[in-house]
Amino acid sequence: MSYPDSLKQLIKKVEETRPARIEKKKASEEFPALSPEDRDKVLHAFHPDVKEEGRREIQIGPNKGYRICHEMVDLLEAKSRVNPDDIDLSKPDYSTDVLIIGGGGAGTAAALLSQEQGAKVIIATKLRHGDANTMMAEGGIQASTKGWKDSPYYHYLDIIGGGHFTNNPELVETLANEAPDVITWLLKLGCNFSKFHDGILKTMHGGGTSRKRMHYAADITGAEMMRTVRDEARNRMDDITVIEFSPAVELILNDKGHCAGAVLYNMETAEYLIVKAKSVVMATGGSGRLHVQNFMTTNHYGATGDGIVMAYRAGVPVCFLHTIQYHPTGVIFPEQAEGILITEKFRGAGANLVNVDGEQFVFEHEPRDIEASCIIKECVEVGKGVPTPSGKFGIWLDSPMLDDMFGEGYVKKEFPGKHILFNRFDIDIGKEPMMIYPTLHYQNGGLEFTTDGATPLKGLYLGGEVGGGTHGENRLMGNSLLDIMVYGRIAGINAGQYALNEAEDGELSLEHVKKYHAEMEEAGVDTDRIAPMLLPDYTLEHVKAKQLTAKYEGTLR
Repeated sequence: MSYPDSLKQLIKKVEETRPARIEKKKASEEFPALSPEDRDKVLHAFHPDVKEEGRREIQIGPNKGYRICHEMVDLLEAKSRVNPDDIDLSKPDYSTDVLIIGGGGAGTAAALLSQEQGAKVIIATKLRHGDANTMMAEGGIQASTKGWKDSPYYHYLDIIGGGHFTNNPELVETLANEAPDVITWLLKLGCNFSKFHDGILKTMHGGGTSRKRMHYAADITGAEMMRTVRDEARNRMDDITVIEFSPAVELILNDKGHCAGAVLYNMETAEYLIVKAKSVVMATGGSGRLHVQNFMTTNHYGATGDGIVMAYRAGVPVCFLHTIQYHPTGVIFPEQAEGILITEKFRGAGANLVNVDGEQFVFEHEPRDIEASCIIKECVEVGKGVPTPSGKFGIWLDSPMLDDMFGEGYVKKEFPGKHILFNRFDIDIGKEPMMIYPTLHYQNGGLEFTTDGATPLKGLYLGGEVGGGTHGENRLMGNSLLDIMVYGRIAGINAGQYALNEAEDGELSLEHVKKYHAEMEEAGVDTDRIAPMLLPDYTLEHVKAKQLTAKYEGTLR
């Protein structure tokens, strides 16, 4: 589906203002960034997180009274998928040193480092190995590798500032200091980052960065990183076993109160499997498929917050779940691609965001929450959004100006993934702008953990998006791919060492699930909700009604 004539007419306004906008860039007359005061105003007026009606207090568990989004509370105030009395823990189906729950970037990195400690490892993943938000990440990975021009010091300050100075400083310090080693490690494993002809790694700016430290592999950085670590894990199959289509649905504790494995659900056979482990790494990623406040999402199909549910039932507190990241640029048209991420790398290269009149209204390098808030303001309050054929509103991302600035073919070369995507709809993004709107992208918060990857539950470690505190109330571009590698590796090392040197054996138990159910009953939480969700349900309500009617009539016969 190419742009209809109505939108092609509006594109002419973008083309009319483009030469003047490019001339301003050449003269270093950038659109002014917002002042701290103006940033605060637009954030608190238009960002979805500020809507108090979108939150409620959790009534049970370690964070009772904490106000977070309804969609996440619904998961936490839900019953287990299993009846503990029906699960026989005396005969585990698998026994291992380290169990990794999640087969994305963090989980796979953890598996590699655990194996290097001498541990036997099982990766249990919901879909296929690598079906994760890691694969969906496009723009890049931050690391201060450019000598005197940058350092972990400046990276640290950018992360803290981007997170509105609410981050856990120790977690940030570790993230920034470990970043250069992660790049070196990935390069040694064969990761193909974009380079100049002389072999120097290409880097660029991202929103909220003070230095050009964004390393990337065209616009498929996450996919290239996932390919690298997954291939390496598959080369170590003697020590790393991957169980696909088998998500964890409940953690198992032992009689000492330590994490000692998990109950898996085989999605192909509908069987429950018991994995006994000396330590567990939680790497289940985020929760975009909850579609908080009905926003579209960039996240992969299985991103339903499972790890938070399981660990919270076992007593691990959460933090920063009151804040969610909405990526400024998600596809709003064509509708078949709605929600798909348009990498920040476009704006990092200099592409403007412009309204229906072709006017730039925001500096393209603002942090993500500010950028998203300004787009929402332009569409909702200012009334200069671009109308879609279905009655929604978006904003133009003027990608063709990059070809005009850097030469014809630049967009196709530097953004092959998005060029191919839009070509399917007969749209050449080197010649026509993209239509975007903020999309649910990242779970800023998560489970509490420390710099060694450990959680308050002994024997349980974590890595990646399932953890909270590193990014504060807003994550900067390129720090998620960094997070999964830094804390995935750290969790893998420490989980492996714990399993081999510290773990204490004991009788397996699901008593914590019974206690959680009892607490729900005592708090008056009466629900038929079941969690973890595992997969989102996109069945339309009228279809569900027909299915229920058919089922009822079938029982009458």
